[in-house]
Amino acid sequence: MTHSQTHSQQQATQQQAMRFGKEVAVLVGVFLMAGAGIFATYWASFKGVEEKPAATPAVVAEAQAAPRAAVTAPSDAEGVHADLYFDFKSTRLRADAVRLLQEKAALVDRTSTWVVLVQGHADRQGPAEYNKVLAQRRADAVRQFLIELGVPDTSIRVVALGQEGALCDEPSKECQQLNRRVHVEIRKLARAAAAPVPAEVVSGGEPEAGSTATAPPAAGR
Repeated sequence: MTHSQTHSQQQATQQQAMRFGKEVAVLVGVFLMAGAGIFATYWASFKGVEEKPAATPAVVAEAQAAPRAAVTAPSDAEGVHADLYFDFKSTRLRADAVRLLQEKAALVDRTSTWVVLVQGHADRQGPAEYNKVLAQRRADAVRQFLIELGVPDTSIRVVALGQEGALCDEPSKECQQLNRRVHVEIRKLARAAAAPVPAEVVSGGEPEAGSTATAPPAAGR
């Protein structure tokens, strides 16, 4: 084989190798594009399934249309607890506090003996004595409203803790708002005892010596 023939074979081999390499590159590119298309299609389908903005209002509307759950009276061990929040340097009951007090007072049946503990609090801004007075005035405002709702004055105990009972020590507005509050705790002591009455009131006859009868308990109002 001459030198020229050998050189021609080498060139042919190189051209085949280059052509094969181009074909492989083209095939790889096709597979990559196809894979990207499949991935893009999957992502679009997945995203379309995950993000359904039209379904959210239906759930919200259904939740808003559902009736409120009935409020049940607390057990003897649980009692009734409520935190009423106040604005800065204010002793005025806010609308949300009024609604909460009305809701809690409605749970107190009149056939039992209850004790109501009202604790006044304030944030840590300002002198301690000023905050103590402010906490007392807030607690008195809650006490007065409870009396207007029908809670006996003799059942209410008021304590002013001022800034000593702070829930949060951070200087942020959110933290200080938590400290401007009145905590109300209502607990049942015992069922009210019925007063004894003469036997003739119940039987209609003359009472025997030393005998008394107990009137049936009055229905709750």
